[in-house]
Amino acid sequence: MNKLVIKNKKIRNFNKQIRVTGDKSLSIRWILLSSIASGTSKATNLLMSEDVIAAITAIKKLGIKVIVRKNFCKVFGKGVNGYSYRKNITINAMNSGTLGRLLLGLLIDTPYKIKLIGDKSLSRRDFNRIAEPLSKFGAKFKLNKNKGLPLTIEGANHFNSLNYIENRGSAQCKSSMMLAAIKTKSLIKIKAKKSRNHTELLFQNLNLPITIKKSKNYDFIKINPVKKIPPINYKIPSDISSATFFMVLASLSKRSSLIIKDVNINPSRIGAIIILKKMGIKINFLNKRIYKGEKIADLLIKSCQKIKPINCPTNLNSGAIDEFLVLFLVAAKASGTSYFKDLAEMNQKESPRLIWGSKILNQMGIKTVLSKNSIKIFGNPNIKINKKITIKDYLKDHRVFMTCVIAAYSFGGEWEIHNKDSINTSFPTFLKIINNLEDGSS
Repeated sequence: MNKLVIKNKKIRNFNKQIRVTGDKSLSIRWILLSSIASGTSKATNLLMSEDVIAAITAIKKLGIKVIVRKNFCKVFGKGVNGYSYRKNITINAMNSGTLGRLLLGLLIDTPYKIKLIGDKSLSRRDFNRIAEPLSKFGAKFKLNKNKGLPLTIEGANHFNSLNYIENRGSAQCKSSMMLAAIKTKSLIKIKAKKSRNHTELLFQNLNLPITIKKSKNYDFIKINPVKKIPPINYKIPSDISSATFFMVLASLSKRSSLIIKDVNINPSRIGAIIILKKMGIKINFLNKRIYKGEKIADLLIKSCQKIKPINCPTNLNSGAIDEFLVLFLVAAKASGTSYFKDLAEMNQKESPRLIWGSKILNQMGIKTVLSKNSIKIFGNPNIKINKKITIKDYLKDHRVFMTCVIAAYSFGGEWEIHNKDSINTSFPTFLKIINNLEDGSS
Protein backbone atom coordinates (compact mmCIF):
# COMPACT_ATOMS: atom_id res chain seq x y z
CA MET A 1 0.00 0.00 0.00
CA ASN A 2 1.10 3.55 -0.71
CA LYS A 3 1.40 4.56 2.93
CA LEU A 4 3.95 4.35 5.72
CA VAL A 5 3.10 3.15 9.24
CA ILE A 6 5.52 4.13 12.00
CA LYS A 7 4.75 2.70 15.46
CA ASN A 8 6.61 4.08 18.48
CA LYS A 9 9.95 4.41 16.67
CA LYS A 10 11.35 7.44 18.40
CA ILE A 11 14.94 7.42 17.17
CA ARG A 12 17.74 6.65 19.61
CA ASN A 13 20.91 8.71 19.88
CA PHE A 14 23.25 8.58 16.88
CA ASN A 15 26.59 9.98 15.72
CA LYS A 16 26.61 9.71 11.96
CA GLN A 17 27.71 11.16 8.65
CA ILE A 18 25.32 11.25 5.69
CA ARG A 19 25.02 12.69 2.21
CA VAL A 20 21.69 13.85 0.80
CA THR A 21 20.79 14.02 -2.88
CA GLY A 22 21.75 16.75 -5.36
CA ASP A 23 20.17 20.19 -5.20
CA LYS A 24 16.85 20.18 -7.07
CA SER A 25 16.91 23.87 -7.98
CA LEU A 26 20.39 23.57 -9.48
CA SER A 27 19.62 20.25 -11.18
CA ILE A 28 16.66 21.71 -13.09
CA ARG A 29 18.50 24.94 -13.92
CA TRP A 30 21.51 22.97 -15.21
CA ILE A 31 19.28 20.89 -17.51
CA LEU A 32 17.47 23.91 -18.95
CA LEU A 33 20.59 26.04 -19.48
CA SER A 34 22.54 23.10 -20.91
CA SER A 35 19.77 22.56 -23.45
CA ILE A 36 20.48 26.00 -25.00
CA ALA A 37 24.26 25.85 -24.60
CA SER A 38 26.49 25.31 -27.63
CA GLY A 39 27.98 21.87 -27.12
CA THR A 40 27.88 18.96 -24.69
CA SER A 41 27.39 19.59 -20.95
CA LYS A 42 27.97 16.96 -18.27
CA ALA A 43 26.69 16.79 -14.68
CA THR A 44 27.41 14.43 -11.82
CA ASN A 45 25.30 14.04 -8.66
CA LEU A 46 22.26 15.19 -10.62
CA LEU A 47 19.11 14.64 -8.57
CA MET A 48 17.22 11.83 -10.31
CA SER A 49 13.77 12.63 -8.94
CA GLU A 50 10.48 12.83 -10.81
CA ASP A 51 10.78 16.62 -11.12
CA VAL A 52 14.25 16.42 -12.68
CA ILE A 53 13.29 13.52 -14.96
CA ALA A 54 10.36 15.68 -16.13
CA ALA A 55 12.87 18.41 -17.07
CA ILE A 56 14.92 15.90 -19.08
CA THR A 57 11.78 14.66 -20.84
CA ALA A 58 10.78 18.26 -21.63
CA ILE A 59 14.00 19.18 -23.44
CA LYS A 60 13.93 15.87 -25.32
CA LYS A 61 10.53 16.89 -26.70
CA LEU A 62 12.20 20.07 -27.93
CA GLY A 63 14.78 18.10 -29.91
CA ILE A 64 17.65 17.97 -27.41
CA LYS A 65 19.57 14.72 -27.01
CA VAL A 66 20.19 13.54 -23.43
CA ILE A 67 22.17 10.57 -22.12
CA VAL A 68 21.58 9.48 -18.52
CA ARG A 69 23.83 7.00 -16.77
CA LYS A 70 24.07 5.95 -13.13
CA ASN A 71 26.81 8.46 -12.27
CA PHE A 72 26.37 11.24 -14.82
CA CYS A 73 24.09 12.99 -17.30
CA LYS A 74 25.04 14.51 -20.67
CA VAL A 75 22.99 17.14 -22.51
CA PHE A 76 23.84 17.87 -26.14
CA GLY A 77 22.91 21.52 -26.45
CA LYS A 78 22.14 23.06 -29.85
CA GLY A 79 22.59 26.72 -28.98
CA VAL A 80 20.32 29.55 -27.93
CA ASN A 81 17.92 29.01 -30.84
CA GLY A 82 18.40 25.26 -31.14
CA TYR A 83 14.99 23.95 -30.06
CA SER A 84 13.08 21.96 -32.69
CA TYR A 85 9.59 23.40 -32.44
CA ARG A 86 6.73 21.56 -34.09
CA LYS A 87 2.96 21.48 -33.89
CA ASN A 88 1.00 19.77 -31.09
CA ILE A 89 3.75 19.54 -28.46
CA THR A 90 2.53 18.86 -24.92
CA ILE A 91 5.00 19.11 -22.04
CA ASN A 92 4.24 17.68 -18.58
CA ALA A 93 5.92 19.55 -15.73
CA MET A 94 4.59 16.92 -13.29
CA ASN A 95 4.84 18.42 -9.77
CA SER A 96 7.56 20.98 -10.49
CA GLY A 97 6.77 24.67 -10.31
CA THR A 98 10.44 25.39 -11.00
CA LEU A 99 10.36 23.45 -14.27
CA GLY A 100 6.94 24.75 -15.34
CA ARG A 101 7.69 28.42 -14.78
CA LEU A 102 11.32 28.50 -15.94
CA LEU A 103 10.55 26.52 -19.08
CA LEU A 104 7.97 29.10 -20.16
CA GLY A 105 10.79 31.64 -20.40
CA LEU A 106 12.64 29.35 -22.81
CA LEU A 107 9.51 28.81 -24.92
CA ILE A 108 9.06 32.54 -25.52
CA ASP A 109 9.99 32.17 -29.22
CA THR A 110 7.92 29.11 -30.16
CA PRO A 111 6.10 29.69 -33.48
CA TYR A 112 3.53 27.02 -32.60
CA LYS A 113 1.28 26.65 -29.60
CA ILE A 114 2.79 24.45 -26.88
CA LYS A 115 0.62 23.01 -24.13
CA LEU A 116 1.98 22.83 -20.58
CA ILE A 117 0.34 20.45 -18.13
CA GLY A 118 1.12 19.18 -14.63
CA ASP A 119 -0.21 16.97 -11.87
CA LYS A 120 -3.22 17.88 -9.75
CA SER A 121 -1.13 19.82 -7.23
CA LEU A 122 0.83 21.86 -9.79
CA SER A 123 -2.32 22.57 -11.79
CA ARG A 124 -3.76 24.46 -8.81
CA ARG A 125 -0.81 26.85 -8.60
CA ASP A 126 -0.72 30.37 -10.02
CA PHE A 127 0.89 30.56 -13.46
CA ASN A 128 -0.48 33.97 -14.33
CA ARG A 129 2.31 35.44 -12.18
CA ILE A 130 4.74 34.49 -14.97
CA ALA A 131 2.38 34.48 -17.97
CA GLU A 132 1.60 38.16 -17.41
CA PRO A 133 5.20 39.48 -17.56
CA LEU A 134 6.17 37.09 -20.38
CA SER A 135 3.22 38.34 -22.41
CA LYS A 136 4.91 41.75 -22.48
CA PHE A 137 7.44 40.18 -24.85
CA GLY A 138 4.54 39.50 -27.20
CA ALA A 139 3.91 35.86 -26.25
CA LYS A 140 0.28 34.74 -26.11
CA PHE A 141 -1.03 32.65 -23.22
CA LYS A 142 -4.25 30.83 -22.57
CA LEU A 143 -4.69 29.66 -18.97
CA ASN A 144 -7.50 27.76 -17.30
CA LYS A 145 -10.15 29.68 -15.40
CA ASN A 146 -8.13 29.50 -12.17
CA LYS A 147 -5.04 30.96 -13.86
CA GLY A 148 -3.26 27.64 -13.63
CA LEU A 149 -2.53 24.57 -15.75
CA PRO A 150 -3.16 23.43 -18.35
CA LEU A 151 -2.05 26.44 -20.36
CA THR A 152 -0.86 27.10 -23.88
CA ILE A 153 1.92 29.45 -24.97
CA GLU A 154 2.48 30.83 -28.45
CA GLY A 155 5.67 32.84 -28.84
CA ALA A 156 6.41 36.14 -30.50
CA ASN A 157 8.77 36.73 -33.43
CA HIS A 158 9.88 40.25 -32.53
CA PHE A 159 11.13 41.31 -29.12
CA ASN A 160 11.74 44.65 -27.48
CA SER A 161 13.74 45.61 -24.43
CA LEU A 162 11.81 45.21 -21.19
CA ASN A 163 11.76 46.42 -17.60
CA TYR A 164 10.27 43.96 -15.08
CA ILE A 165 9.50 44.38 -11.40
CA GLU A 166 9.26 41.16 -9.33
CA ASN A 167 7.62 41.98 -5.98
CA ARG A 168 6.82 38.52 -4.60
CA GLY A 169 10.34 37.31 -3.89
CA SER A 170 9.79 34.51 -6.42
CA ALA A 171 13.05 33.10 -7.77
CA GLN A 172 11.01 31.12 -10.30
CA CYS A 173 9.45 34.21 -11.88
CA LYS A 174 12.74 36.11 -11.85
CA SER A 175 14.61 33.18 -13.40
CA SER A 176 11.98 32.66 -16.09
CA MET A 177 12.39 36.25 -17.21
CA MET A 178 16.17 35.87 -17.20
CA LEU A 179 15.93 32.80 -19.45
CA ALA A 180 13.50 34.67 -21.71
CA ALA A 181 16.12 37.41 -22.02
CA ILE A 182 18.54 34.84 -23.47
CA LYS A 183 16.03 33.47 -25.98
CA THR A 184 14.88 36.93 -27.12
CA LYS A 185 18.41 38.36 -27.29
CA SER A 186 16.96 41.48 -25.71
CA LEU A 187 18.09 43.95 -23.11
CA ILE A 188 16.12 43.28 -19.94
CA LYS A 189 16.22 45.08 -16.61
CA ILE A 190 14.76 43.37 -13.54
CA LYS A 191 14.03 44.86 -10.14
CA ALA A 192 13.62 41.74 -8.02
CA LYS A 193 12.67 41.35 -4.39
CA LYS A 194 15.31 39.28 -2.59
CA SER A 195 15.11 35.55 -3.37
CA ARG A 196 17.44 32.65 -4.11
CA ASN A 197 20.04 33.64 -6.70
CA HIS A 198 21.17 30.38 -8.33
CA THR A 199 20.33 31.62 -11.83
CA GLU A 200 22.35 34.81 -11.39
CA LEU A 201 25.36 32.82 -10.15
CA LEU A 202 25.14 30.46 -13.13
CA PHE A 203 24.96 33.43 -15.52
CA GLN A 204 28.01 35.00 -13.87
CA ASN A 205 29.97 31.73 -13.86
CA LEU A 206 29.26 31.33 -17.59
CA ASN A 207 30.46 34.91 -18.21
CA LEU A 208 27.11 35.94 -19.65
CA PRO A 209 26.53 39.72 -19.96
CA ILE A 210 24.81 40.29 -16.61
CA THR A 211 25.30 43.06 -14.05
CA ILE A 212 23.76 43.07 -10.58
CA LYS A 213 23.40 45.90 -8.10
CA LYS A 214 22.03 45.21 -4.65
CA SER A 215 19.99 47.22 -2.18
CA LYS A 216 18.59 46.12 1.17
CA ASN A 217 15.38 44.63 -0.23
CA TYR A 218 15.90 44.38 -3.98
CA ASP A 219 18.41 43.24 -6.57
CA PHE A 220 18.70 45.25 -9.80
CA ILE A 221 19.63 42.92 -12.64
CA LYS A 222 20.60 43.96 -16.15
CA ILE A 223 21.05 41.38 -18.90
CA ASN A 224 22.45 42.45 -22.27
CA PRO A 225 21.79 40.34 -25.40
CA VAL A 226 23.30 36.84 -25.14
CA LYS A 227 24.76 35.33 -28.31
CA LYS A 228 26.18 32.03 -27.06
CA ILE A 229 26.33 29.90 -23.90
CA PRO A 230 29.33 27.63 -23.34
CA PRO A 231 28.88 23.99 -22.22
CA ILE A 232 28.30 23.58 -18.48
CA ASN A 233 30.13 20.84 -16.59
CA TYR A 234 28.78 20.68 -13.04
CA LYS A 235 29.01 18.53 -9.92
CA ILE A 236 25.66 19.30 -8.30
CA PRO A 237 26.06 20.05 -4.55
CA SER A 238 23.73 18.51 -1.96
CA ASP A 239 20.30 20.09 -1.48
CA ILE A 240 19.93 22.23 1.64
CA SER A 241 16.13 21.75 1.63
CA SER A 242 16.63 17.98 1.83
CA ALA A 243 19.35 18.43 4.44
CA THR A 244 17.02 20.49 6.67
CA PHE A 245 14.87 17.45 7.49
CA PHE A 246 17.92 15.73 8.99
CA MET A 247 19.11 18.91 10.70
CA VAL A 248 15.77 18.99 12.49
CA LEU A 249 15.90 15.27 13.33
CA ALA A 250 19.38 15.62 14.81
CA SER A 251 18.44 18.71 16.82
CA LEU A 252 15.34 17.01 18.31
CA SER A 253 17.13 13.73 19.14
CA LYS A 254 18.90 13.14 22.44
CA ARG A 255 22.71 13.08 22.65
CA SER A 256 23.13 12.99 18.88
CA SER A 257 25.35 14.61 16.27
CA LEU A 258 25.24 14.50 12.51
CA ILE A 259 27.48 15.60 9.65
CA ILE A 260 25.82 16.24 6.27
CA LYS A 261 28.35 16.34 3.44
CA ASP A 262 28.77 18.85 0.59
CA VAL A 263 25.68 20.98 1.21
CA ASN A 264 24.93 24.10 -0.82
CA ILE A 265 24.98 26.98 1.70
CA ASN A 266 24.12 29.73 -0.76
CA PRO A 267 23.32 32.78 1.43
CA SER A 268 19.91 33.11 -0.25
CA ARG A 269 19.04 29.56 0.89
CA ILE A 270 20.26 29.36 4.51
CA GLY A 271 17.25 30.92 6.20
CA ALA A 272 16.50 27.57 7.88
CA ILE A 273 20.00 27.41 9.37
CA ILE A 274 19.78 30.97 10.69
CA ILE A 275 16.37 30.25 12.23
CA LEU A 276 17.59 27.04 13.88
CA LYS A 277 20.62 28.83 15.32
CA LYS A 278 18.37 31.56 16.74
CA MET A 279 16.41 28.78 18.45
CA GLY A 280 19.55 27.46 20.12
CA ILE A 281 20.50 24.65 17.70
CA LYS A 282 24.24 24.12 17.27
CA ILE A 283 25.19 24.08 13.58
CA ASN A 284 28.74 24.51 12.32
CA PHE A 285 30.10 24.84 8.78
CA LEU A 286 33.08 22.57 8.08
CA ASN A 287 35.33 22.46 5.01
CA LYS A 288 33.84 25.63 3.47
CA ARG A 289 34.64 26.35 -0.19
CA ILE A 290 33.33 28.07 -3.33
CA TYR A 291 32.27 26.00 -6.34
CA LYS A 292 31.09 27.76 -9.52
CA GLY A 293 29.95 30.72 -7.44
CA GLU A 294 28.03 28.60 -4.91
CA LYS A 295 29.15 28.28 -1.29
CA ILE A 296 29.51 24.63 -0.21
CA ALA A 297 30.21 23.14 3.25
CA ASP A 298 29.78 20.07 5.43
CA LEU A 299 27.22 20.74 8.17
CA LEU A 300 27.72 19.57 11.76
CA ILE A 301 24.50 19.52 13.81
CA LYS A 302 24.16 18.57 17.47
CA SER A 303 21.07 17.83 19.52
CA CYS A 304 19.64 20.62 21.65
CA GLN A 305 18.32 20.11 25.17
CA LYS A 306 16.61 23.49 25.51
CA ILE A 307 15.05 25.02 22.42
CA LYS A 308 14.27 28.73 22.46
CA PRO A 309 11.06 30.15 20.92
CA ILE A 310 11.43 32.60 18.06
CA ASN A 311 9.65 35.64 16.71
CA CYS A 312 10.90 34.87 13.25
CA PRO A 313 12.22 37.89 11.31
CA THR A 314 10.37 38.19 8.01
CA ASN A 315 13.59 38.92 6.14
CA LEU A 316 14.40 35.20 6.58
CA ASN A 317 11.19 34.04 4.89
CA SER A 318 12.40 33.84 1.30
CA GLY A 319 15.52 31.92 2.36
CA ALA A 320 13.48 29.29 4.23
CA ILE A 321 10.14 29.19 2.40
CA ASP A 322 10.49 25.50 1.51
CA GLU A 323 11.70 24.51 4.98
CA PHE A 324 9.20 26.16 7.34
CA LEU A 325 6.98 23.10 7.51
CA VAL A 326 9.65 20.97 9.19
CA LEU A 327 10.98 23.95 11.19
CA PHE A 328 7.57 24.16 12.87
CA LEU A 329 8.45 20.85 14.58
CA VAL A 330 11.34 22.56 16.35
CA ALA A 331 9.01 25.34 17.49
CA ALA A 332 6.67 22.62 18.82
CA LYS A 333 9.36 21.65 21.37
CA ALA A 334 10.43 25.16 22.27
CA SER A 335 10.10 26.61 25.76
CA GLY A 336 7.54 29.24 24.82
CA THR A 337 5.53 30.65 21.94
CA SER A 338 7.00 31.07 18.46
CA TYR A 339 5.56 33.40 15.84
CA PHE A 340 6.01 33.13 12.07
CA LYS A 341 4.36 35.79 9.88
CA ASP A 342 4.02 36.98 6.25
CA LEU A 343 3.97 33.37 5.05
CA ALA A 344 1.04 33.46 2.60
CA GLU A 345 3.45 32.17 -0.07
CA MET A 346 3.54 28.82 1.78
CA ASN A 347 -0.04 28.22 0.70
CA GLN A 348 1.01 28.66 -2.96
CA LYS A 349 3.21 25.56 -2.83
CA GLU A 350 2.37 21.93 -3.65
CA SER A 351 -0.25 22.02 -0.90
CA PRO A 352 -1.46 24.83 1.38
CA ARG A 353 1.54 24.20 3.63
CA LEU A 354 0.82 26.84 6.25
CA ILE A 355 -2.57 25.24 6.84
CA TRP A 356 -1.07 21.76 6.88
CA GLY A 357 1.62 22.83 9.32
CA SER A 358 -1.09 23.85 11.78
CA LYS A 359 -3.07 20.62 11.18
CA ILE A 360 -0.06 18.41 11.86
CA LEU A 361 0.88 20.26 15.04
CA ASN A 362 -2.72 20.18 16.30
CA GLN A 363 -2.87 16.41 15.80
CA MET A 364 0.36 16.17 17.80
CA GLY A 365 -1.32 18.03 20.66
CA ILE A 366 0.38 21.39 20.03
CA LYS A 367 -1.78 24.50 20.20
CA THR A 368 -1.55 26.93 17.28
CA VAL A 369 -3.19 30.17 16.23
CA LEU A 370 -3.44 30.34 12.45
CA SER A 371 -4.26 33.24 10.14
CA LYS A 372 -4.07 33.58 6.36
CA ASN A 373 -0.39 34.42 6.51
CA SER A 374 0.88 33.69 10.01
CA ILE A 375 1.06 31.04 12.71
CA LYS A 376 1.70 31.09 16.44
CA ILE A 377 3.03 27.85 17.88
CA PHE A 378 2.76 27.22 21.62
CA GLY A 379 5.73 24.98 22.29
CA ASN A 380 5.85 22.08 24.75
CA PRO A 381 9.40 21.00 25.74
CA ASN A 382 7.98 17.75 27.16
CA ILE A 383 5.96 16.76 24.11
CA LYS A 384 5.44 13.04 23.76
CA ILE A 385 2.88 11.43 21.49
CA ASN A 386 0.99 8.35 22.68
CA LYS A 387 -1.82 8.19 20.13
CA LYS A 388 -2.46 7.32 16.50
CA ILE A 389 -2.13 10.10 13.92
CA THR A 390 -3.32 9.70 10.33
CA ILE A 391 -2.15 12.07 7.61
CA LYS A 392 -3.79 11.92 4.17
CA ASP A 393 -5.47 13.99 1.45
CA TYR A 394 -2.64 16.53 1.27
CA LEU A 395 -2.18 16.60 -2.55
CA LYS A 396 0.85 14.31 -2.37
CA ASP A 397 3.07 17.12 -1.07
CA HIS A 398 6.49 15.53 -0.49
CA ARG A 399 7.36 17.98 2.28
CA VAL A 400 4.20 17.16 4.22
CA PHE A 401 5.10 13.48 4.06
CA MET A 402 8.73 13.99 5.12
CA THR A 403 7.78 16.39 7.93
CA CYS A 404 5.43 13.78 9.38
CA VAL A 405 8.15 11.12 9.22
CA ILE A 406 10.55 13.40 11.11
CA ALA A 407 7.80 14.10 13.68
CA ALA A 408 7.21 10.37 14.17
CA TYR A 409 10.89 9.63 14.77
CA SER A 410 11.33 12.71 16.99
CA PHE A 411 8.24 12.50 19.22
CA GLY A 412 6.99 8.92 19.01
CA GLY A 413 3.38 7.82 18.62
CA GLU A 414 1.74 5.71 15.93
CA TRP A 415 1.67 7.43 12.54
CA GLU A 416 -0.11 6.37 9.37
CA ILE A 417 1.19 8.62 6.60
CA HIS A 418 -0.36 8.21 3.16
CA ASN A 419 1.17 8.89 -0.27
CA LYS A 420 4.60 7.47 0.46
CA ASP A 421 5.61 7.79 -3.19
CA SER A 422 5.35 11.60 -2.96
CA ILE A 423 9.05 11.69 -2.00
CA ASN A 424 9.93 10.62 -5.54
CA THR A 425 9.35 14.19 -6.70
CA SER A 426 12.32 15.58 -4.76
CA PHE A 427 14.08 13.10 -2.43
CA PRO A 428 13.74 9.45 -3.47
CA THR A 429 16.39 8.23 -0.98
CA PHE A 430 14.82 9.95 2.05
CA LEU A 431 13.51 6.79 3.73
CA LYS A 432 16.72 4.89 3.02
CA ILE A 433 18.72 7.51 4.93
CA ILE A 434 16.18 7.42 7.78
CA ASN A 435 16.52 3.64 7.98
CA ASN A 436 20.31 3.86 8.04
CA LEU A 437 20.17 6.26 10.99
CA GLU A 438 17.61 4.10 12.73
CA ASP A 439 19.46 0.79 12.42
CA GLY A 440 22.86 2.23 13.25
CA SER A 441 24.50 1.63 9.89
CA SER A 442 26.68 4.28 8.31
